Amino acid sequence: MNDTSSASAFRAGYAAIVGRPNVGKSTLTNRLVGHKVSIVSRKQQTTRHRVHGILTTDRAQFVFVDTPGFQTRHKRALNRLMNRTVTQALSEVDVIVFVIEACRFTAEDAQVMVLLPEHVPVVLVINKVDRLKDKNLLLPFIAEMAQRRPFAEIVPLSAEKDEHTDELLRALEPYLPEGEPIYDPDMITDRSERFLAAEYLREKVFRLVGDELPYGIAVEIERYETEGNLRRIYASVIVEREPHKAIIIGRGGERIKRIATEARQELENLLEARVYLEVWVKVRSGWADDEQALRSLGYDG
Repeated sequence: MNDTSSASAFRAGYAAIVGRPNVGKSTLTNRLVGHKVSIVSRKQQTTRHRVHGILTTDRAQFVFVDTPGFQTRHKRALNRLMNRTVTQALSEVDVIVFVIEACRFTAEDAQVMVLLPEHVPVVLVINKVDRLKDKNLLLPFIAEMAQRRPFAEIVPLSAEKDEHTDELLRALEPYLPEGEPIYDPDMITDRSERFLAAEYLREKVFRLVGDELPYGIAVEIERYETEGNLRRIYASVIVEREPHKAIIIGRGGERIKRIATEARQELENLLEARVYLEVWVKVRSGWADDEQALRSLGYDG
């Protein structure tokens, strides 16, 4: 048991947030950090990069590593890179947050759980408890999960409603090593403005195009210029086929205008600066299955 001086020492470390697609990892990351550092949509494979979200309190600095959902259905180069990102993150953190949905444990969840290393403490987060119609089902489900693996802690919560996320922070803090902050306490992510601009734009494509478009799109920032309190951003949305280009542009260019406008507005709120955003749509066949093309687009898993 720690003595008083040790218990009051500052802690700082990394917590990987992992799980199958669509369990709410990015929503949880954003809720814990208090800012939108990871994009969110209903489409699978929205998160493709490892994103660090940073929360600094008077007692600890949490560096949350939001990872892509582990891919079991698709085998293209993009999916392989995302899976490498997940497995690498698991080996480099102080504690793992394994996220599942309330009263639902699937074969995909089981595949992710097998990947969790034995030497790293794992906190199980049972997300979306607000959607449970019968709350009496939760305790038996917690007992069932406790039998599957000796989790360090089990925390039921709702990331979307911000219910019991403070309990998760309390559960994670003791597993962070004692030490100085890793990042400046004012930082909320280690990702650049350029990276966040690409991500915000990609999120708007997913949200506004919906099911009309396959997931195979990327965003490339061709130029990013800072002029005082103005950001000039020139970006391309990359698609695999010509018909996809027409879908994103929309009739009379209305859809691409709305995508750009909404992305610009969110970026202005995030950066607290004026943003000029110009967006094109380009066709690049087979980019999602070409590792060289993926590296040129910033995929480095």
